[in-house]
Amino acid sequence: MAQQVSARKQQDLQLQYTNYKNNLQNIAQKIGDVEQESEEHKLVLETLEPLPQDRKCFRMINGVLVQRTVKDTVPALKTNSDGLKKVLDDLLKQYKSKQEEMEKWKKKNNVQVVQQ
Repeated sequence: MAQQVSARKQQDLQLQYTNYKNNLQNIAQKIGDVEQESEEHKLVLETLEPLPQDRKCFRMINGVLVQRTVKDTVPALKTNSDGLKKVLDDLLKQYKSKQEEMEKWKKKNNVQVVQQ
């Protein structure tokens, strides 16, 4: 009977550990996606900044290609870029807190990882 309880507890701990790892991987994936999008915004802004304000440019909005001027597009891109930076900061904080939570959980339950 004691072996069944121990085996059950071990399975529960393994399941919790897997959940923690999956959550961390999902957050890391989101961080990567936001970083990539932020870099794309930065590259486009660097390209558009030196151009004349009345020059036409094209922007994809919800899957629709829209013709605008540089003057109209740059402020929107800056706003989006700032928003992405805030989201990235929030995701990094969330990742760190989840990681700390996982470390506390490992210490509390005396979990030793054999293979990562």
